[in-house]
Amino acid sequence: MTFPFKGPWFTGKDILITVDPANIHHIVTSNFSNYIKGAEFQEIFEVYVDGLVNSDAERASNLKKCYQALLHHHGFQRLSMSATTSKLKDVLLPLFNHFAEEGTVVDLQDVFRRFTFDTTLVTITGSDPRSLSIDMHEDEFVKALDDVAEAIVYRHFTLRFIQNLQKWIGFGPEKKMQEADAIIDHITKYELLDSFDDQFLRGVILGLILAGRDTMASALSWFFWLLSENPQVATLIREEINKNLPRTGCGHENLDKLVYLHAALYEAMRLYPPAPFQRKTSIKPDMLPSGHKVDANSTIMFFLYAMGRMKAIWGEDAWEFKPERWVSSETGGLRHEPSYKFFSFNAGPRTCLGKHTAMIHLKIIVVEILQNYDIEVVKGHKIEPLPGLILHMKHGLKVTFKKRCSA
Repeated sequence: MTFPFKGPWFTGKDILITVDPANIHHIVTSNFSNYIKGAEFQEIFEVYVDGLVNSDAERASNLKKCYQALLHHHGFQRLSMSATTSKLKDVLLPLFNHFAEEGTVVDLQDVFRRFTFDTTLVTITGSDPRSLSIDMHEDEFVKALDDVAEAIVYRHFTLRFIQNLQKWIGFGPEKKMQEADAIIDHITKYELLDSFDDQFLRGVILGLILAGRDTMASALSWFFWLLSENPQVATLIREEINKNLPRTGCGHENLDKLVYLHAALYEAMRLYPPAPFQRKTSIKPDMLPSGHKVDANSTIMFFLYAMGRMKAIWGEDAWEFKPERWVSSETGGLRHEPSYKFFSFNAGPRTCLGKHTAMIHLKIIVVEILQNYDIEVVKGHKIEPLPGLILHMKHGLKVTFKKRCSA
């Protein structure tokens, strides 16, 4: 489960790849201080400037405290919940009604990306871009963020001199990155931050957008596709919802009772982790639990997409969508799996600060959709993962909606 990848001698692209939970636990927890994002990572993610995404050491620790205080503040939590529920009730569900009445074929992935983009921007800036609408207009900020994500993945696996050459001649992903950076800089400076000319605030905003928009949209898209492939799971989730939640009122206080829904969301993220790979750089030489030697300034990558499918980790049924694996046969409650085994929310000091909030929002969205609609994937539509910073569907998720009789 661990092997070295040796690039040509002149590239300096030697990487140690691992999907071994023991190694990952060692890197992100036991010997956390020896593994950082590093200078190359920060250059790759330069568009995120001084945010938590590309910070290390003391700065990362200080930023984490700031984010933690923000995310756990009751006022912020109320604002975040209000943004999600309002956009859900006032925009998303009426839009689904329209699609159902017209028999419209819709890219559900695009819808979710617009929905989470709008709610994230409203929450962190107070500005609603209203990208989610019937006409589905293109938003230049969204396009810039997508171009940045494409260029970042390209930088991970491309020689530095090729990147620099593309920058110099204005070509390829590097040209897209430069143009996108200019758009993001203009919008964050003059539309979102008004009078604030602060690279730090820009980094904070972009980091929160990455966490709030892209990962949530990815999780929702793969989840609803998996439900379409496993209708018996959708039936069990609806039965659980009907048993534990009222048809009127929000019933948010009862979301913790939706154990099977929680399990199904975790199972979807096991098979299709929103962030499919991670990268670390060693400071000092080290020896991993697997016996592999790590030199100073070595690059280590772990691939969560592969890890979630390893039979050595998850058993012979690793490739199956099986929410039951997350439910305790003894208590009926959620079964705990170590974070270095189920890594979708990271682990150790870098554990996702918004994990609890994200799960609440995912449940609220899923409950409203499943109570009101049947979603059918268009026959013959090809579903294929698009390798990238975030695991999206290469061809989108083409679906039709049907209003449920009980809705």
